[in-house]
Amino acid sequence: MNAPVDAQTLAPAFDHQHLDGLEEEAVFILREVAASFERPALLFSGGKDSCVVLRLAEKAFKRRVAGQQFQGRLPFPLLHVDTGHNFPDVIAFRDQRVAEMGERLVVGHVEDSIRRGTVRLAHELESRNPHQTVALLEAIEEHRFDALIGGARRDEEKARAKERIFSHRDSFGQWQPKEQRPELWTLFNTRLRPGEHFRVFPISNWTELDVWMYIAREGIPLPGLYYAHNRQVVRRKGLLVPVTPVTPPLAGETVETAQVRFRTVGDMTCTCPVESPAANAAEVVAETLTVTVSERGATRMDDRSSEAAMERRKKEGYF
Repeated sequence: MNAPVDAQTLAPAFDHQHLDGLEEEAVFILREVAASFERPALLFSGGKDSCVVLRLAEKAFKRRVAGQQFQGRLPFPLLHVDTGHNFPDVIAFRDQRVAEMGERLVVGHVEDSIRRGTVRLAHELESRNPHQTVALLEAIEEHRFDALIGGARRDEEKARAKERIFSHRDSFGQWQPKEQRPELWTLFNTRLRPGEHFRVFPISNWTELDVWMYIAREGIPLPGLYYAHNRQVVRRKGLLVPVTPVTPPLAGETVETAQVRFRTVGDMTCTCPVESPAANAAEVVAETLTVTVSERGATRMDDRSSEAAMERRKKEGYF
């Protein structure tokens, strides 16, 4: 049996030069967005990828002072779509980070869409994750956003691997995979017709390992759910399902307490943790070196509904 990977042993051997290249590319993309669009917004959920994009935006547009402190304001607001079933810890972290930075946060609520009748649930505990699309498109229309900056990466899922860095969306918010614009020599076609917008992914070329190495290098704060903690779970279809008010145990299931961490922190109804003792970013880096399944494949119930689940949602206007 192989000995466990030791973070402290591996850390000195990491070559961070590739991170400098990825950072430079992402900063260039962010500045292109600010220069090309009138009303962009940065999608910020409090998740690890959006925290990395937020740090990159600080580097792109703010002046760095002592230590890790940045002065100034971003040239666009932050946007989050709250399903109402997000982890409370993550929402608290989101609000704390926005307050610390003094930035403007726009929140679209699925609850508001339910009250308006634009979202109808089959039952009270139905996953609201797919319904984020409606709330997102309503927020885009209300605030007239013409570009949304997101933290999606190509290594997460097959549909995301197909998508361009500057992803054109039609007037219905839909993505057409067969009608994508070429991106030769980092020349981006940002032309829009009325009602259309772009989704832009500055860390599209990053991997999960790159993200965690950057978090460790930069000391980026994250919600505590990303690190090892004890949590009540049930084992269901090969996943550890957290026991919460919206994901109660089913008849016949046994509730157990396990040491877990989350690789992604989406809606509680579809996001599962993995067993892990990793208590800090360096230990997560070491652990990530050994994984063979992306975080979405390993922890997201909604992506297991079909092979084309993500692509179908993206065509409808999903992130």
